[in-house]
This record gives sequence, structure tokens and C-alpha cells, in this order.
Amino acid sequence: MRLLQKDARMTIREIADQVGMSSTPVFERIKKLEKAGFIEGYVALLNQELLGYKMVAFVQISLSLHNRYEVNSFVERVTVFPEVMECYHTTGDSDFILKILVTDMERFNDFILNKLSNIENLGRVKTQFALSTRKRTTEIEL
Repeated sequence: MRLLQKDARMTIREIADQVGMSSTPVFERIKKLEKAGFIEGYVALLNQELLGYKMVAFVQISLSLHNRYEVNSFVERVTVFPEVMECYHTTGDSDFILKILVTDMERFNDFILNKLSNIENLGRVKTQFALSTRKRTTEIEL
């Protein structure tokens, strides 16, 4: 799993060579990990800045009502927006923290005014913008 996290394009043969096994048991182990849900999928990590996505915002949201229906309704509505990269249900001052990725302030304003604000049950909304990214990884320590 550690090798696949670093480079999911490695061949079975390359992985087998690095772990000192033959290809067949490595292939079988990977298939077992996929079937058991340890490996959820394979993706390409894109350079967001080269694609024009230069603004990262963290939006803290407090809901007015907190029953199961209202929480689930909020999640269903907000997670379909392509600007929402991550959505966390949290403890503390906010009920949710959203990681938003947009090209510029105009797109962020459009997201807030035409998408987020149309969701019922919003209470307080507070935004923080990232000045820079000092660490961004998808690797989990094993």
C-alpha cells in the first residue's frame, strides 16, 4: 500500500521486485486490499494552479437546526457542488468545514451567492482563505 500511495502507476512486477516477492502473490494481495475496501480507487493528482485554481477557502458553517434530517439534507446539497473539494462534519464552533477550490474571487463570490446561500438551514458562515499551501498530501502513514 505504501508503494501504491507514492506511485499508483507502478506495475505489479515493479512492486514485486521492491518487496521481494513474485508477481502473482503481489497481484492477489492488491486485489484483496481492493475488495476489502483498503484501496478505494486510483486517481491522478492534478496541479491545481496550472489549471487556474489559485484560491483555496475554508468555509465554516453552523446550521440553524441540527436534527438528522437537516444535517443529511445539508450534506446532500453541498457535496454536489464541484467547488467543494472536502466536507467535514465537525465539533466545536462550526457544524461543518468545507474546503473550496476556485479560480478567483469572482468564482468564490458566485459560489457563495448562487449556490451555498440557496441551501436552507444555514446559520453562520465564516470563511478563511489560504495564503499558501505548505503541505498537501494524500498519503496515509502505514
